[in-house]
Amino acid sequence: MQFDLDVTGRKVVVLGTDHGARRAVARFVRGGARVTLVSPDGPPATRVDTVRHVGAPAAHDTSALLRLIGPAWLVVSVDPPPALRDRVAELCGHLKVMTTSEAPAETTGSVTLVGGGPGRTGLLTLEAVESLAAADVVFYDRLAPTDDLAGLAPAAELVDVGKSPFHHKVEQRSIEEQIVDRALAGQSVVRLKGGDPFVFGRGGEEMLACLGAGVRVRVVPGVSSAVAVPAACGIPVTHRGLSHAFTVISGHQRPTEAELDGLTRLGGTIVVLMGIVNLEQIAVGLLRAGMDPATPAAVVERAYSDSQRSTFSRLGTLAADARRLQVASPAVVVIGAVVSVAPELADAARVIDHLPEWAGALAPDGAADRSSP
Repeated sequence: MQFDLDVTGRKVVVLGTDHGARRAVARFVRGGARVTLVSPDGPPATRVDTVRHVGAPAAHDTSALLRLIGPAWLVVSVDPPPALRDRVAELCGHLKVMTTSEAPAETTGSVTLVGGGPGRTGLLTLEAVESLAAADVVFYDRLAPTDDLAGLAPAAELVDVGKSPFHHKVEQRSIEEQIVDRALAGQSVVRLKGGDPFVFGRGGEEMLACLGAGVRVRVVPGVSSAVAVPAACGIPVTHRGLSHAFTVISGHQRPTEAELDGLTRLGGTIVVLMGIVNLEQIAVGLLRAGMDPATPAAVVERAYSDSQRSTFSRLGTLAADARRLQVASPAVVVIGAVVSVAPELADAARVIDHLPEWAGALAPDGAADRSSP
């Protein structure tokens, strides 16, 4: 069972080594507590002005221990010597001071590449949440779930390295250098991305940078927007009788003629990520390669947010409709027969959008725009 306690202005005593207790100390400082770190390490190399550092008394020095814990509201045991831990717990029981314990922070640095899913905190995986809770620093992207990030990573420094179209305020190489440097300094680093780290997320590049520097790295996969965003408005990327395959492409670069021809010949569903800038070139290229202009298409903007909007069209008019309705990033484009299934699945999927009525076929020159209420 977990309780959220308001520690503002209260004295919290943390028992443990400087390194092992660092996350507990950071979390309580951020919560507004008056923190005393009782450590066997002696004076720390780097002091935090808001933290009082005290050398750990001997376990049999009852008077010194009472001076420390007597006025405390909470005592947290991280990794003190066992004899000291047991004696403090005994005294806290007599004094009716609350106690708790937690695992120490890792002794060596590491990097965890975390997929944040399509943007909603509730769609994070359990392992993603655990990784954030254990982080010393989080480098996060623009499309990662950030609304509750301070609560998910209460002991971490939060660093915004997000990219937006035509603006990369922190270059990729710099991001790699920063996560490696922090890990080499002994910190637990989380690199939080939208979607999945290995689906157009440059997770492979960051993994290789870590391995090249001798840094431990692991990957926590996330729900890719390639499947999650279409699902947000009831579009399945595969559907029996309509599509048994889907292809995910990046819209950052215009597809080559060979790629456009291959997509047309393959059939199935096409999902375009980050494709609004080049949407017209992609749509025209698919038509030039022989794809039917009447192919259903949709653009889903800002999926899983309160301002989610879905635009339903046909390939032949998709680019024009997107311009007329001022479709903007972040958005995912879906092209294929599966788009026509959306209204039938909307209620079952409990989606945000109000979906259009597809009475027969949508007129080729018309687009249905439905925003969430």
